[in-house]
Amino acid sequence: MTVNMPTPAAPFNIGTRGSPLALAQAYETRTRLMAAFDLPQEAFKICVIKVTGDQILDKPLREIDGKGLFTREIEEALLEGTIDIAVHSTKDMPVAQPAGLVMETFLPREDVRDAFVSLKYKSLHDLPDGAVVGTSSTRRRAQLAAKFPNLQVVEFRGNVQTRLKKLAEGVADATFLATAGLRRLGMEDVPYMPIDAEHMLPAIAQGAIGIERRVDDERAAEMLAAIHDAPTGHRLAAERALLAGLDGSCETPIGGLAEIEGGMLRLRGEILRGDGSEVLTDDATVPLADGPKLGAEMAARLLAQAGPGFFDHS
Repeated sequence: MTVNMPTPAAPFNIGTRGSPLALAQAYETRTRLMAAFDLPQEAFKICVIKVTGDQILDKPLREIDGKGLFTREIEEALLEGTIDIAVHSTKDMPVAQPAGLVMETFLPREDVRDAFVSLKYKSLHDLPDGAVVGTSSTRRRAQLAAKFPNLQVVEFRGNVQTRLKKLAEGVADATFLATAGLRRLGMEDVPYMPIDAEHMLPAIAQGAIGIERRVDDERAAEMLAAIHDAPTGHRLAAERALLAGLDGSCETPIGGLAEIEGGMLRLRGEILRGDGSEVLTDDATVPLADGPKLGAEMAARLLAQAGPGFFDHS
């Protein structure tokens, strides 16, 4: 339902990273807000903020800091009042927000699957022994090592366009991207093959746009409530509870996916040693309201199986 709201005297500032995908997500957020409140585009301003993870491209993310690499500077701007809301790829978000901030708004989730991308081969199974795969994801590295130990994996950082350029230059024979990112960028001409979650469990919250605001900002709360997608919120509550229980980040070899069917929520979880030598999984279904509880319980079960130091070789 569209709600008429007076055009604000000052623009409603939307904070985001500057990559083409991040901007596409900010534009989607703006479009949904415009439609929900019958506001013109001029009522909003897209504010690009440089973050640490985008500025340091010569090191693997796991060697820099760990958590908040793609969010810290944006959250600082939000707390300072420079921006009114922040648009994030939820998979990049630490589970806990800084004091004074909350993320409880999620847009309808896109395709959650990883995408195999290659200019030479049609699928992951077509890769010959010794083929070079580029990825910066510790999860994907570990999943590859576990199932395809004869492949060579090299570091592959940068946004979608940068990684596709590296592929064209022959730095690697193949890489992985999020199917959601390719779809949001309208890059259907890229030669990619989605990988079913049964074969490669995605990152927790992959494909979901999360929107953060100040706790005490009632106007932002009202506006964001109008575009929140409840099913996505339920799914991410379970997945992020799993991540929280594992004390993980987007740079820990963890996969997780919640799905809803008929009022029930199915959660699959996976943790891996960084070298792929051990993979532990769990799979359970509960009533929808019990999703966060299941996430916490699943994390405890996986950690009990793993024992101390499981992630030390990540």
